[in-house]
Amino acid sequence: MFSITLINHFDLSILITTMVLVPSYTLLGFKTFLEVRDQEHYREFPEANFELSATDFLVCFIPYFQTLLFVFVLRCMELKCGKKRMRKDPVFRISPQSRDAKPNPEEPIDEDEDIQTERIRTATALTTSILDEKPVIIASCLHKEYAGQKKSCFSKRKKKIAARNISFCVQEGEILGLLGPNGAGKSSSIRMISGITKPTAGEVELKGCSSVLGHLGYCPQENVLWPMLTLREHLEVYAAVKGLRKADARLAIARLVSAFKLHEQLNVPVQKLTAGITRKLCFVLSLLGNSPVLLLDEPSTGIDPTGQQQMWQAIQAVVKNTERGVLLTTHNLAEAEALCDRVAIMVSGRLRCIGSIQHLKNKLGKDYILELKVKETSQVTLVHTEILKLFPQAAGQERYSSLLTYKLPVADVYPLSQTFHKLEAVKHNFNLGEYSLSQCTLEKVFLELSKEQEVGNFDEEIDTTMRWKLLPHSDEP
Repeated sequence: MFSITLINHFDLSILITTMVLVPSYTLLGFKTFLEVRDQEHYREFPEANFELSATDFLVCFIPYFQTLLFVFVLRCMELKCGKKRMRKDPVFRISPQSRDAKPNPEEPIDEDEDIQTERIRTATALTTSILDEKPVIIASCLHKEYAGQKKSCFSKRKKKIAARNISFCVQEGEILGLLGPNGAGKSSSIRMISGITKPTAGEVELKGCSSVLGHLGYCPQENVLWPMLTLREHLEVYAAVKGLRKADARLAIARLVSAFKLHEQLNVPVQKLTAGITRKLCFVLSLLGNSPVLLLDEPSTGIDPTGQQQMWQAIQAVVKNTERGVLLTTHNLAEAEALCDRVAIMVSGRLRCIGSIQHLKNKLGKDYILELKVKETSQVTLVHTEILKLFPQAAGQERYSSLLTYKLPVADVYPLSQTFHKLEAVKHNFNLGEYSLSQCTLEKVFLELSKEQEVGNFDEEIDTTMRWKLLPHSDEP
């Protein structure tokens, strides 16, 4: 009765407002509201029975309104914080437990057989339920589009495609090198895998988990550091962020400083460090915490040869006899050959080939490269015509004022004794300065693929076939 007496001094609208804004008061407030309405009705109509009005019925719907409001707030939280975080709570989760992956807008066309095999292998690894069989890194059908700039206010904005439906995986104890020229999409791919950039389509799993937190050591292409902090302070901050105990952090920092000979720079602010030491610090920070996944985006750029050797030894030591996996982006073939168990060459957002160094050499380096240096430029046309007569399947690669380069299939070269006899005759008849005949190296194949790179023009279709163009006999230099 005390509550009823108290309510009599307030307007019923205040009571209804309180019921709406304070969910815990809804039931008690509704009971109080009905008692107050019953008293008011009794004072006005003592003989008549109390009946619910339209306002009373609306008050009954306040709990349902609060339920809808609560669901709306939860939905907003999911969209802002991420569905995967909300799924951990079985009570408040309202989104279905499905993978947050969009279908890829592009279908693979004329892919290399090794790329097709890797795509199937990746899809199988993504669906397997046996965690021990899952690779450390799974990148499935990754596709990334950026909005391009308008040429004018009336023109249509073109899309720039940085990655086109790429799939690969990295096993435990494996170092996979992602090679390609500048603008090929290597950094965009590694940023999607690290979680910095959200893919337009596709899916990433690290160590059997769709979340990258706690599984990742990342050395970005840019030096993301605090200029005022010293090298030691950076190491201590990163060790704390990665959850290392103080004793473990001191031991890990001491080992890394000793391995990379950073004693003299420990108390120097980052803004006063040389470019090579700064880059070395970014790499060292990625090693802290013993993360099972290591993403290295051109880590050795700007580092002297001695520092590169230290870095390569550290990468090999990190992976050797462990369950870690490393994805390394580079355009340095020497680095790839020194470190990588497998390499994938990327051009214009597409994977062109993947496999071990020796496998790619055997597959792509079967042909021979013939280089001719002509003493007199007036003889270039005659030499060119003669080479096409001797080697009908010769494909011109490069041509400068006095240097001619051709690619010769094995069938035209063997037996080698006859080939060298023909070349000696050409040298004598046309007074060549020198010539060389060698097998096509992986470096030459990489350079040839790099020529296909479409810098700043990702929106055009790309021919994925090898572009060894056969020169007709009538070609003029």
